[in-house]
Amino acid sequence: MLGPGGVAGVTGRGGRGSAGTAGRSAAERAERRRRRGALWAAGGGMSGGAARRYVAAALGRARARGPPPLWEPPPARHLRALGTGGAAAVSPLLLPPRRHLSSRNRPEGKVLETVGVFEAPKQHGKYETGQLFLHSVFGYRGIVLFPWQARLYDRDVASPVTEKSENVAGHGSKEVKGKTHTYYQVLIDARDCPHISQRSQTEAVTFLANHDDSRALYAIPGLDYVSHEDILPYSSTDQVPIQHELFERFLMYDQTKVPPFVARDTLCAWQEKNHPWLELSDVHRETTENIRVTVIPFYMGMREAQNSHVYWWRYCIRLENLDSEVVQLRERHWRIFSLSGTLETVRGRGVVGREPVLSKEQPAFQYSSHVSLQASSGHMWGTFRFERPDGSHFDVRIPPFSLESNKDEKTPPSGLHW
Repeated sequence: MLGPGGVAGVTGRGGRGSAGTAGRSAAERAERRRRRGALWAAGGGMSGGAARRYVAAALGRARARGPPPLWEPPPARHLRALGTGGAAAVSPLLLPPRRHLSSRNRPEGKVLETVGVFEAPKQHGKYETGQLFLHSVFGYRGIVLFPWQARLYDRDVASPVTEKSENVAGHGSKEVKGKTHTYYQVLIDARDCPHISQRSQTEAVTFLANHDDSRALYAIPGLDYVSHEDILPYSSTDQVPIQHELFERFLMYDQTKVPPFVARDTLCAWQEKNHPWLELSDVHRETTENIRVTVIPFYMGMREAQNSHVYWWRYCIRLENLDSEVVQLRERHWRIFSLSGTLETVRGRGVVGREPVLSKEQPAFQYSSHVSLQASSGHMWGTFRFERPDGSHFDVRIPPFSLESNKDEKTPPSGLHW
């Protein structure tokens, strides 16, 4: 079941102390076997805390081991949704069978609805436009719009030979080899956004406005970037399986295709026109004391202000706790170097006004922010300070990343215009 926090759970036999099992009829047992393994998403939630502990802990262990193994879903095992709200979660096939949660306590009057059927995650190749999926970390339903080929710079992986390397002054001399990695531009189901707001602040992509106000930003809600290993694919017979205002503008149903949702001309035109400001090119990752920090920078464009050029970037950061110890983010410490020769230091409490707790139940937090420079390029790096339950603190490195502009920029970002 899905609790108020939006983390879904797994239905099954109930706890070890469940009563009344001896008196069940054969039909009841068959019905429970049929329902076992179903995936539920709830619009409100009973047993939410227990569900969060079970699912999030299992997902944390799975992510620590790496991408999920290839598995074949059994026939007729469905994902199901409860009511109209809530983010979905992972099939029990991906979770260790330690204990089960019962659906008997679901809210009164809620109706079970079929969401779809799990498919085998792709170990090779890319997902196509129109692929439905569940996010393995944040649990929301989404659909793939198009892929991006990014360079992943993972500082946790030793690489003696460098293809393209980086070496930012003031942050060590470790050279990192960039490896090609697939990400996707996706739409998030609007029904699930309220349930992930406590764990992700990036369910929108921001653009510079199309007028002279150099500081004006606007956002497209329900638009996200997702790594290949974050996708748990599923199929659905619903012709409108995702609720998003851009779904039917960007995609149309075609039952002869697999997946049965194909791009409209408006999606292709929007992608082409906004490519410079949507493109994901570099991803940076580093782990300190079991806290993994992933940074993705995006160039947003240049504006003129008071006879000078101001360059804008957006950066998305994900924090993941790979350990079982509960920690809380307390402070951020940034260093921002501009090509013009200036070095700025920024300190503050938390991030985006919050001090998130990373636990086994909710091991990840994601947010985005913005930075502007009066130069066409620069670098950023820094640390996050975390607090342990005993009151002690430790610093987690933010991997250094470049702020690069598009030298051939001719037109401002157009956002939703085409």
